[in-house]
Amino acid sequence: MSTYFPNRFYRTLLSGSLVIAAGLALQSCGSPSTSTSAEADSTAAVQGLKDYYKDYFPIGVAVAPRSLQGDQAELILQQFNSLTPENAMKMGPIHPEPDRYFWDDADAIVQFAQEHGLKVRGHNLCWHEQTPPWLFTDAQGDTVTKEVLLQRLKDHIDAVVTRYKGKIYAWDVVNEAIADDSTQLLRNSAWYQICGEEFITKAFEWAHEADPDAQLYYNDYNTERPEKRERIYQLLKKLVDAGVPIHGVGLQGHWSIYEPTAAELRTAIERFSSLGLDVQVTELDVSVYPWEKFRRPLREGESDAFTAEREQQQLEQYKQVFAIFREHKDVLTSVTFWNISDRYSWLDHYPVEGRKNYPLLFDENLKPKKAYWEVVKF
Repeated sequence: MSTYFPNRFYRTLLSGSLVIAAGLALQSCGSPSTSTSAEADSTAAVQGLKDYYKDYFPIGVAVAPRSLQGDQAELILQQFNSLTPENAMKMGPIHPEPDRYFWDDADAIVQFAQEHGLKVRGHNLCWHEQTPPWLFTDAQGDTVTKEVLLQRLKDHIDAVVTRYKGKIYAWDVVNEAIADDSTQLLRNSAWYQICGEEFITKAFEWAHEADPDAQLYYNDYNTERPEKRERIYQLLKKLVDAGVPIHGVGLQGHWSIYEPTAAELRTAIERFSSLGLDVQVTELDVSVYPWEKFRRPLREGESDAFTAEREQQQLEQYKQVFAIFREHKDVLTSVTFWNISDRYSWLDHYPVEGRKNYPLLFDENLKPKKAYWEVVKF
């Protein structure tokens, strides 16, 4: 990656005994192909990721309201027990004007979760992206003062967190505040330019005041790359030492078949948890492309096909990271996928518009891929 992620918008059922037998046979025989194994599909219909991992941690997925119907809703309920709104709770979509909130999409996701007994992670309260245009300026278009901006942040957090108090168990409070420039600690965002570091501390304090029972997280990407890992650790330690109400750190998990290594992932989890913080994987997908090399359109002769080689590499990476997740179940308290299936992923639009990345465990027909069976085979 040029180390930067912009906006994230853009059954068959057999009888009970036969299903159980099919599942046992599948797990003893290895990972079935998604296109040739009816038994695999029927087993998945009975047991989902949430069931395989019930003794480890919740398994979540990022959704939009359009996901909560039809075959996608069926897959959600079959496989997952936690939801994250992909975009609906970000400041721009939910608070487009100073005196107007748009609650419909966020309300729909929370209502679906409550109706079906799913947990909800709130995402997010403070970010340099997807902020509404009015936030940093006054009526004349001039930059607001620190006092005005902090008050706007407090008002926003009060309104959003209070509305969903008791319905959302965890919030990504501050998102991606660490700089991409390795010589700097904090990103030179408008938040930082106007408020300095104080906006981070205040965001956590105000979120805690609005819902004292909610778990509060700092969330970022490239958390496994050593130089950024250490800068994130520096920020987290400062917050913990100051008594700021922070409960955990979110590793976004926008990874690829090339990274992170097992050592990098283990070190990150252990480094952050040494501060007494929970760790959650908040936005998991595994692209078949390396970030730096393929931040460009495909050239003539190149293909975005999900080849057998890419399928195997992705399988191995998913197998490796979930083995490490299970090793750390004492500190790793949730794993959330960023989107449901290869039918739609934010990676369809970034870093290259219209290029498929095939990053998830379910294919475009919502069938489990070979990697799925490695993730649940332990």
